[in-house]
Amino acid sequence: MRLRALLETDALGLRLLGGEDELDRTVRGVMTTDLRDPSRYLSGGELVLTGLAWRRDAADTEPFVRILASAGVAGLAAGEAELGAIPDDLVQACLRHRLPLFAVNESVAFATITEHVVRQVSGERAGDLAAVVDRHRRLMTSGPAGGGPEVVLDLLGSDLDLRAWVLSPTGRQIAGAGAPLPPGIGAALAGEHLSATRTGRRGPHRAVVRGQTYSLFPIRNTGRGAAPATRDVRETVLSDWLLAVEADAGDWPAARLDLLQGVTQLIAVERDRRDAARTVRRRLAQEVLELVQTGAPPAEIAARLRVAAPVLLPGLGTAPHWQVVVARVEWGEGGTGAPGIDAGPVAQSLLEEILVDPATAGPDSADRIAVAHTGDEAIALVPLPAVPGADGDAPAEEDDAAPAPDGGGLHADALLAAVRGPLSAGLADDGRLTLGVSAAVHSAEGLRGALEEARHARRVAAARPGRVCAAGHHELASHVLLLPFVPDDVRRAFTARLLDPLRDYDRRHRAELIPTLEAFLDCDGSWTRCAGRLHLHVNTLRYRVGRIEQLTGRDLARLEDKLDFFLALRMS
Repeated sequence: MRLRALLETDALGLRLLGGEDELDRTVRGVMTTDLRDPSRYLSGGELVLTGLAWRRDAADTEPFVRILASAGVAGLAAGEAELGAIPDDLVQACLRHRLPLFAVNESVAFATITEHVVRQVSGERAGDLAAVVDRHRRLMTSGPAGGGPEVVLDLLGSDLDLRAWVLSPTGRQIAGAGAPLPPGIGAALAGEHLSATRTGRRGPHRAVVRGQTYSLFPIRNTGRGAAPATRDVRETVLSDWLLAVEADAGDWPAARLDLLQGVTQLIAVERDRRDAARTVRRRLAQEVLELVQTGAPPAEIAARLRVAAPVLLPGLGTAPHWQVVVARVEWGEGGTGAPGIDAGPVAQSLLEEILVDPATAGPDSADRIAVAHTGDEAIALVPLPAVPGADGDAPAEEDDAAPAPDGGGLHADALLAAVRGPLSAGLADDGRLTLGVSAAVHSAEGLRGALEEARHARRVAAARPGRVCAAGHHELASHVLLLPFVPDDVRRAFTARLLDPLRDYDRRHRAELIPTLEAFLDCDGSWTRCAGRLHLHVNTLRYRVGRIEQLTGRDLARLEDKLDFFLALRMS
């Protein structure tokens, strides 16, 4: 049963003092104690009842609450019979440790609450335990090694009438039984899961999306690369899969929750197996990257590319074009980093996920992506099939480093369009993801330039505001490249000198000089086109432009002054 159900039972006399966000915790038992350290008698999931006899002064409160929170109890209910009002230091300690706190009216005996909880929990277990144990045995013998996660999900549907899906951290469907999730639901669920994980809430997490309740179970990595339990959650939050079940697990008995935990373990084993297969592609990318960065001869790099191409593009007759994508994940305000977090593998796993077409289902859709990492940076070598008849059909060993046509290549904004929401939730308020994309090249010699181009594009993205930012190679040949690197004080002084007189005049007279200036420059100084766009008479437009020139001392007939206004508007 859930804590919420206890609160809604008037006969129990419970009043919530803190922890409203945690009322979906499951109560698996009840314990009454006035020991200062009851940890030896706690196993997790209990509602702890106390008369506060352990509290001599405020200094006793923090250790007691910390012990309960560490043991994983569901909540604390304190009686008012002894002290009257519940001490404020207890309320504050429970808030700090995210432990729900209830006050028990002095007219209600602890025995009444205990009897109610035991009756509810025991009744649920008796009705479900035998069936769940049998299903658990069948699930364990139908492990995913024989047919993937779908085998387990099919059994959940047929025997427990539960619809479930395995999702990536961006919400891409990896496996499911029956109909896929409607568009947008997966990303919304992933965002809810990442947000809950970052705030420290224990799974399963309850989420309501478009009126439907789901329970979200994390799928932890269990293989050789598994993170220790003590590792910072930020090292795994952006790479863990999740199991989304169309049900409210808050009312489930412990045996059924244990069953679903077993399901996540089975799926984790399958993920470990598929991650091991990805090692070959990672090693290929690492070898090519090392050759490129050390300035190896193009012929040597081309030979390595010929080895990589059949692995990444099976059956491809000619050498592909290649693009380079660089990603970096930074933790801490201002990108200062967080001590002890190895950001390179985090960025590597995340970039492998981002490069998968979000419309593609299944775990094997990343088989054509090779990502390496060096330091805090992840670097992807992405093959693109050559366009028949295009100039880029030259073999990979040619020394022509000219960019290939990239009409079918990767574009920075498109890569992040489908994943920006959930990733922003996982990055929370202390993480950033920045990504840069190179142009496509069709030669070994061109890879070094592509790598530097992608790195430079990533630095352009890093200069922009926002948690998730990307920039592409096309932005490196325009003023967009320069503007992010203008110091803030120079930016403010430049824009203030040109635009503040116009803004002040607009505030006093509602003259719309700023919109007029923007439209005039956008129309390349054409009086007729600008007047038509603004629905003004040409004479009115001339009056406004004259006022702009008078207030700023500039001449909009001069190219230099037009350029200054254009840049000021872009930087403001």
